[in-house]
Amino acid sequence: MTIHEYEINKLAKEESWRMFRIIGELVEGFDSLTGIEPAVSIYGSARLKEGDPLWKETEDIAYRLGKHGFNIITGGGPGIMAAANCGASRAGVASIGLNIELPEEQVANPYTTKSITFHHFFVRKVMLVKYATAFIIMPGGLGTLDELTEVLTLIQTGKTKPFPVLLFGSEFWKGFLDWMEDIILPRDFISVEDLHLLRVFDKSEDVIDAVHAWHEEQKVIGKHLFREHVQPSSKPKAKGKR
Repeated sequence: MTIHEYEINKLAKEESWRMFRIIGELVEGFDSLTGIEPAVSIYGSARLKEGDPLWKETEDIAYRLGKHGFNIITGGGPGIMAAANCGASRAGVASIGLNIELPEEQVANPYTTKSITFHHFFVRKVMLVKYATAFIIMPGGLGTLDELTEVLTLIQTGKTKPFPVLLFGSEFWKGFLDWMEDIILPRDFISVEDLHLLRVFDKSEDVIDAVHAWHEEQKVIGKHLFREHVQPSSKPKAKGKR
């Protein structure tokens, strides 16, 4: 019987040497990605199959962004990430894959022109966010939701510069958006202002227009998430409220 080792639970105060590994990963990421801007980070399911229509849509978005001069950053794995890297490679721009070591190995996709493998998730997340002009969230699972909510929190709390977070596929994201509007917004756990950079799209050309509008004019375009009758909360909101 194989005994699984849980990395976080194994950490002990004596293991200060791990700090050097973390520092090394940060240095490698910064050294490798400095100057990669303008870039767009694209995230979504690693389980998407190549024959799925969403694969072609993702590849098309990355290809068009590449033709507009944007380099593409993904998590470096299969599925949506491979489709985005494929589009970037076709467009002739930098196709960056930021891979992660997992118990069940995530194999790097063959479409990257630069691949970095991280041991720590949080270092990888820093790199996905730090160099992004925009963040495109394609349909996905738990990892995708994690990236989406984390980047919204970083923007909300002022830990990273604001940039548009673009959801693709209104039908896929409907349940999540309805939950935010109907459950957590009325309880004042979030405010409309927290999500002013979040937009949802169904056409690849509209995604391209939104990225270009922000990069050139710092202008947010696209479909607002909440119905017109929902108004921003009138209660004062403490800075950094989550």
